[in-house]
Amino acid sequence: MKKLFGTDGIRGVANRELTPEMAYRIGRICAFLLKEDRASSFIVVGKDTRKSGDMLESAINAGICSSGMDVLDVGILPTPALAYLTRERGAVAGIMISASHNPIEDNGLKIFDASGFKLSDDMEMELERLYFSEDHLPRPRGKDVGKVETDHDAINIYGRFLKEICSDLSGMHVVIDCAHGAAYKLAPELFSALGARITTLNDAPDGTNINVGCGSTNPRLLQETVRETGAMMGLAFDGDADRLIAVDENGEVVDGDLLMLIFSSYLRKKHRLKKNTLVATVMSNGGLDIAAEQNGFKVVRTAVGDRYVLEKMVEGGFNLGGEQSGHIIFSDYVTTGDGILTGLQLARIIKEEGRELSSYRTMLSRLPQVLVNCRVSRKDGWEDSPVFKQALKDAHDRVGPYGRILVRPSGTEPMMRIMVEGEKDESILHNLATELVSILVKELNS
Repeated sequence: MKKLFGTDGIRGVANRELTPEMAYRIGRICAFLLKEDRASSFIVVGKDTRKSGDMLESAINAGICSSGMDVLDVGILPTPALAYLTRERGAVAGIMISASHNPIEDNGLKIFDASGFKLSDDMEMELERLYFSEDHLPRPRGKDVGKVETDHDAINIYGRFLKEICSDLSGMHVVIDCAHGAAYKLAPELFSALGARITTLNDAPDGTNINVGCGSTNPRLLQETVRETGAMMGLAFDGDADRLIAVDENGEVVDGDLLMLIFSSYLRKKHRLKKNTLVATVMSNGGLDIAAEQNGFKVVRTAVGDRYVLEKMVEGGFNLGGEQSGHIIFSDYVTTGDGILTGLQLARIIKEEGRELSSYRTMLSRLPQVLVNCRVSRKDGWEDSPVFKQALKDAHDRVGPYGRILVRPSGTEPMMRIMVEGEKDESILHNLATELVSILVKELNS
């Protein structure tokens, strides 16, 4: 069966792969498929700051209404806020229009169920089956057609929730990079309301500048600004603010692995890390496992994607998980990665423990790791290539007994990713990765 979903929803170039027609069909199917016997009968729809969001929003809303369900339009807000509001408002589902950290040309759909969780694999497959089938879904008429209502206070509701669970940050100076994205208003307001002195970057979205030279995937300006202003730390969000990359007082990047180690160690000391376990993906550095053992907790691994992290957290009764890319999930409070909450929690720990952020670096001794991406014309079939399988076997023999090689297709772009990790010199690992990439490109582009 054909696929719509990647590791984080549906994505594509807006108005080419992800068309208004597709969005309309997705809206109709979601209204039909996710409807439950609930007192309410509406779907929450939000978006990031991309210009194409208006186009897709109108199409999704039309599809939902054509199936006889109402829409609660919450406008521009972070993805975790959409997930929170879906659950708190008692909605049937939530649909977030965002391509996260992807370029401006792209857009995407992240779909949440009534509990604020991303759809399961089974539900995604059923949605795909209906999408690629003929449209025989009900078409109500007259008074039974759905309507759209706008909630201008939705983002403030989420802001008040975050403020209630976070503590005073007075005396702190924080630089915030909003990536011209969904956090552009809420993040500075929250940190200021909690007493922090802030310097704000990239908080003027115009529909075309989201993630452009800024945010979690390009923190260069944030690093420079932290050094120039003498701030205690810097925080960079992506376009929909579900991930965070931090910068210490020296302007050095703090990625998701070190963030997870800081949070896990802190929660364990407070006896609040459930089952003394952190959930991370296969992309996290092997040094995280070593550091976990040294600090009295363990790491459980999952496939790439924060929804797989959350599934494992729910399954095992754990309350902290995340990805190296900066998706951090505090399941005591939220059901998805939340960049703003992560930043607030980090600032609180720094203030409470009276330490500089850079001082935590000694906790994590990373194994050398190289990640190489390559663009391909197709992402399927690489597992069946005899040439690549032999090259992969040879590379495993060369990387050493403590090494790892991961090959995976991007869930959001036409790319393959190869990660090589081990106790070898980084130049050796890089050569191995580039050799594998060269072979993979030939196999998949032939």
